[in-house]
Amino acid sequence: MTYDFCVIGGGIVGLATAIGLAHARPGASILILEKEGSLGQHQTGHNSGVIHAGIYYPPGSLKAEFCRRGARKTKDFCNEHGVPFEVCGKLLVATNELERKRMNALVERAKQNRIKVECLDGAELTHREPNIVGVGGLFLEETGIVNYRRMCEAMGEIVRKTGSTIELNIRVTGIRETATEVVVSGGTQEWKTLRLIACAGLQSDRLAKLAGIKIDHQIVPFRGEYYRLPAAKNDIVHHLIYPVPDPDLPFLGVHLTRMIDGTVTVGPNAVLGFAREGYPKFSFNLRDVVEYTGFPGFWKTMKANLRSGMAEMRNSIFKARYLEECRKYCPSLILDDLLPYESGIRAQAVLRNGTLVHDFLFAETKRMLHVCNAPSPAATSAIPIGEMIASKVVEM
Repeated sequence: MTYDFCVIGGGIVGLATAIGLAHARPGASILILEKEGSLGQHQTGHNSGVIHAGIYYPPGSLKAEFCRRGARKTKDFCNEHGVPFEVCGKLLVATNELERKRMNALVERAKQNRIKVECLDGAELTHREPNIVGVGGLFLEETGIVNYRRMCEAMGEIVRKTGSTIELNIRVTGIRETATEVVVSGGTQEWKTLRLIACAGLQSDRLAKLAGIKIDHQIVPFRGEYYRLPAAKNDIVHHLIYPVPDPDLPFLGVHLTRMIDGTVTVGPNAVLGFAREGYPKFSFNLRDVVEYTGFPGFWKTMKANLRSGMAEMRNSIFKARYLEECRKYCPSLILDDLLPYESGIRAQAVLRNGTLVHDFLFAETKRMLHVCNAPSPAATSAIPIGEMIASKVVEM
């Protein structure tokens, strides 16, 4: 059998793409290949579970538009398919005057992005969140929380109901494009497809190279380390609590996140990972490290971000330093409150000149589309991202 479409990757972007293809081409034969034993096991299943409102992104950008549309579509999807979610709102907390100025700049960005935002002074902030302190805050009422892995399971059910096939435990070992089809190998098995879409996240650059595509970037893994608060402190906050982000840094900083199961997590930081899929602390994969240390762009990125990178590494090594990041806005936390919790790993695409890629990055041939970078917040934006990818592929 030759499939009309083959999607490699059973994370939320790959599944949303398969759904988008089924809607764009009803009756098409679609195959999804996933190397793990269940769906959404990597970036999708190891994030903070936030349905972002999109305040951070440049007005008029694709990221801002996709996030706004994605938040709405995610909530609609969850309502329709019985996936639990909660719209709890988020507070951005300014702890000093510099952060207050940055916060005020975000107010204008929120207006341009058509996001509802409420400005609070220090007293109003503490009244709303008694355990949080700061000189001011922004409240985004539309921010929510969900279990994206559960959402993937629901997407998988939808994909199967359309007649599509999901093959688990398939590690792709070969991709060969001919004039009429693409042949995909996985161990001793082989599949043929007219169009191939790779949504492989942490392995996206490797699959592109496997397909014979010349790329000018490298995936560098960054660990996001989290802690969980004890059950006695599950009510420490009513909303999600975020610091005001530093515009010179690529990550959002350590925050308090209410999870859909009622727990509260602290994190993440952002430290260089030594394994693409090694979630326990001190995980190390020689192949992963050799690959990115042999890429010129890695060293340029490290040099440009040395100061912040060293600070993040110290916070990772010394738990007390990590705690201080949290105590800036939640001073009642103590060291014993930081309980172990599973880390996440972000697939950060880095260009040869050292630039961190924060936008979409695709590699295309006549019959293939490789999603080399789907920018954060890809989970929130997954449904419109999948629709966009599907539209690109059906027009190939």
